[in-house]
Amino acid sequence: MRIAFVGKGGAGKSVIAGSFCRLLARTDDRGVVAIDSDPLPGLAISLGVPSTDTALPADLAEKIGNGPDSEWQLRGGMMGIEAIDAYAAEGPDGVRLLQFGKPRGHVRSVGPAQQGFRLIVRALAETTDLHLVGDLPGGTRQAFFGWAGFADMLVVVAEATPSSMLSARRLARLAAPGGSGQRVVAIANKAIGTPDATRLAEFSGLRVVGVVPRDREVAAAERAGVPLLDYAPGSPAVDAIRSLVDTLRRESP
Repeated sequence: MRIAFVGKGGAGKSVIAGSFCRLLARTDDRGVVAIDSDPLPGLAISLGVPSTDTALPADLAEKIGNGPDSEWQLRGGMMGIEAIDAYAAEGPDGVRLLQFGKPRGHVRSVGPAQQGFRLIVRALAETTDLHLVGDLPGGTRQAFFGWAGFADMLVVVAEATPSSMLSARRLARLAAPGGSGQRVVAIANKAIGTPDATRLAEFSGLRVVGVVPRDREVAAAERAGVPLLDYAPGSPAVDAIRSLVDTLRRESP
């Protein structure tokens, strides 16, 4: 399974992605790697990983050659799985978290680390031994500019509010002309009944594959700084995400 969660900032991507990773890991013998390209620590908190800002080494990648068309490789010929073993943080339920980390210094100084992150993710996408679940930065720019290249399916997380649904529709339109073969679906989050899912589907044009209800336990877990799955494992939101895992496993190649 190769899935990337995208959507407007504040739509609840990280809570869903973190819970999804752990629930998937509990029901599948293959390893789960959570990929966080967002410099904010939302996914680490949702997973329950103590380190919320584990940046990759600045010299992780190096150029092959000196010309303008030079390619990048992981330093020392490191492989993707080796990089996960070296740099991914271990989380609950055996989920491993690969973080791009918070950029520090001038943009030129993060270039090799950024390239290293991309190289690791690209290498992981070629193996069938792992599930990859990504949490992308909020908004409509990052999702289709390289960060989600590993994913077979893009899952747009949206609320039934005008701004969130507008972001969902823009994401759907950005994906349409790409020709990448990626499927784009939606999740109605913080939903108040079935009508919210219907509104999202009609406005965005996306198929809604899951409905996560508005749940006070989600906000309580966030205030406590505890993963929802640990704070309220029997909550309606967790039950909905568990159903989503089953749904997307059936639909994944």
